[in-house]
Amino acid sequence: MKKVVGNDRSRPAYHQSYEIIRDKILNGELHGGTKIVEEKIASELGVSRTPIRESIRKLEQEGLIVKKRVVKPTEKDLRNMFQVRILLEGYSAKCAAFYLKENELQALNGCVEIGRTGTVEEIMEANARFHEIIVGASNNPVMIDIIDRMQSIIYLFRKTVVFYNRPHLIDEHEQLYIAIKERDGQKAETLMKEHLQADLEFCLHLIDQ
Repeated sequence: MKKVVGNDRSRPAYHQSYEIIRDKILNGELHGGTKIVEEKIASELGVSRTPIRESIRKLEQEGLIVKKRVVKPTEKDLRNMFQVRILLEGYSAKCAAFYLKENELQALNGCVEIGRTGTVEEIMEANARFHEIIVGASNNPVMIDIIDRMQSIIYLFRKTVVFYNRPHLIDEHEQLYIAIKERDGQKAETLMKEHLQADLEFCLHLIDQ
């Protein structure tokens, strides 16, 4: 790991430490099950244990660290998380059919197009943006906050379905976009629930392997 102190004095060591540890987890350098030792990381990053402790606390809140180890989700963990997403994002998709404005609909369509032609990183970003627009349509700060606090762990699963090229992923996004554009709230809700259920089953299949 690179040292933090001196790299960016405009931001507190806590923020820099948090971002470095988070990125190490998200890019796979810190594997699931790896024990997080405060003293070791503090030494590697050139900071005291206090910002490391704060970073770990935030990563625990985001679900990336559990009991001082990098998260290694079980089947039950996956099912629980996706159950929350299915409920909240299904409702959000129905809201999107009623409330999204024309420019937001165009943005959704743009995400679909990138999904068909972009690089892996571009597809990842477009996938995240697609769901972000729809969740925002709920106009419910509590729901948006719940999903926002899950973003890091959601990233891990989004990376899985994109990297391993889950069949019909972008087709499902296009169907969702069409239902929302046609203002068919019930269909949009159903399609979103089916879409996330397919993500769950794909991730579970990979775990079984």
